[in-house]
Amino acid sequence: MSVERISQTTLMPTKIRTLSAGDAEEVFELRRHALIDSPLAFLASPEDDLASSVESVRVLLSRGVNSPLFGACDARLVGMVGLYRDRHVKAVHKVHLWGMYVRPESRRQGLGRQLLDATLDHAQGLDGVRLVHLSVSEAAADAKSLYERAGFQVWGTEPEAFCYNGQRMREFHMVLPLM
Repeated sequence: MSVERISQTTLMPTKIRTLSAGDAEEVFELRRHALIDSPLAFLASPEDDLASSVESVRVLLSRGVNSPLFGACDARLVGMVGLYRDRHVKAVHKVHLWGMYVRPESRRQGLGRQLLDATLDHAQGLDGVRLVHLSVSEAAADAKSLYERAGFQVWGTEPEAFCYNGQRMREFHMVLPLM
């Protein structure tokens, strides 16, 4: 899947595409940047992240159609979001969105929405998928607002989902039924 979009504020072409193992170094760098830049928005930390090395990112990027990672690219990778499908037979009707991040200098250009749209389009193309789940920290109010505008609804709130430097963060669990 490859969707060409034009950023409205900079008029710089931004391509939304499925990332591959060849993108591992850029994904590793962006993910690490996300965790350092926005520590209250993610449960993971650089020292315990699934994507804690370029090699582990390569493994993530080679999981196939049920676990893609989408990227927003101009001259470099400026945003990403992942999706994974439940592996349990009784839960294959669900997919989970994770790791949404857009570099601060690339925000307010519609890239988050483009990434979300590409992810949802992909989810709708997966046979039998009926629900998209995600969790979002209360520290990521803009992301939560984006998800709500896309039709996601909060189905539960987890108090003290994580704690960082003495700050306790709630996490909102959201769902979007696919029609």
